[in-house]
Amino acid sequence: MAETDLPQLYLITPPEFDLSAFPARLSAVLDVAEIACIRLALATRDEDKLLRAADAVREVAHAHDVALVIDTHVVLAQRLGLDGVHLTDGSRSVRHARKELGTDAIVGAFCGSSKHDGMTAGENGADYVSFGPVGGASLGDGTLAERELFEWWSQMIELPVVAEGGVTPELVTALTPVTDFFGIGEEIWDEEDAAAALKTLIAAMR
Repeated sequence: MAETDLPQLYLITPPEFDLSAFPARLSAVLDVAEIACIRLALATRDEDKLLRAADAVREVAHAHDVALVIDTHVVLAQRLGLDGVHLTDGSRSVRHARKELGTDAIVGAFCGSSKHDGMTAGENGADYVSFGPVGGASLGDGTLAERELFEWWSQMIELPVVAEGGVTPELVTALTPVTDFFGIGEEIWDEEDAAAALKTLIAAMR
């Protein structure tokens, strides 16, 4: 497979992180690989924590010329001038987010393992859909998004698709021909050397 045909990388932050240490870890990862987009995916609903985390991550993202989207929070995406939002409720909020954020913003939708939800999200204005988990990860209701789903999507639907949740080198190898992006998060952040862990996943594409 030609280099240009390989899936792009979509980086997902850990659900919580130390503001004094994470920006340097993120920067080290961005130095070793070309990243298409970063998603701020904090578990907290504390607005102050979200604002401070967004500021710190945005500084690193923009220094590397990488787009930054935030999980769920359309209002914060607007207020902070982020590049868009990643919605976790399938197709339900896509139309509203698109209306609020305008045509230039990135609007993505996590659709679990549902073709129907993915197609509806696309019709409602999503820029991409993500399916997952592809491996044993606690994402959505836990139903695995099988390779057949990505294969069907890549043949039938033009909207870009992200494979995320429990990504392993073996799954990267299997899904590389049928996905546009890999969503990579705790797969690397749980390792001491996140940059090295990412390199291992990238190597599995080839």
